[in-house]
Amino acid sequence: MRHSLLCGAAIILLLGCSDTVSFNTVVGKPEIDGRTGLIKRNLDLGQVKRGFTVYQANCTGCHGLNGEATPDWRKPNPDGKYPPPPLDSSAHAWHHSTEVLKKTILKGTPPEIGSMPAWEGKLTEQEVDDVVVWIKSLWSDEIYDLWYRNFEGK
Repeated sequence: MRHSLLCGAAIILLLGCSDTVSFNTVVGKPEIDGRTGLIKRNLDLGQVKRGFTVYQANCTGCHGLNGEATPDWRKPNPDGKYPPPPLDSSAHAWHHSTEVLKKTILKGTPPEIGSMPAWEGKLTEQEVDDVVVWIKSLWSDEIYDLWYRNFEGK
């Protein structure tokens, strides 16, 4: 719990610095970091902030304060459904394209797999886009690079 609160505080501090600082999602042709060889991320900080706000208002009850989920997220519940996974680099959110992430938020998970409700009609398209960008901001540089090369860079 303390780790979660510290992560949330760190994100808020980072996001509060400036709306002009490059942070995450590539706009246009990606730029490669000459030092690391990884794709540089240039997310709109305003969008990340909005996504964090939408997430905090709607998603923390299941995914945790900072997308950390529960410790046993890999183990099915007694009903056979899996608990909500972490949204950072430690689980599988980054194994999905932006479109699949958005569809999952809008339509929910298939009922035989999980219990995520559909948010279509409850969140605007902009709010869903903002949450997806916030989720991407949680990923490590290495995971973001893998994700981008597999889904966006094709």
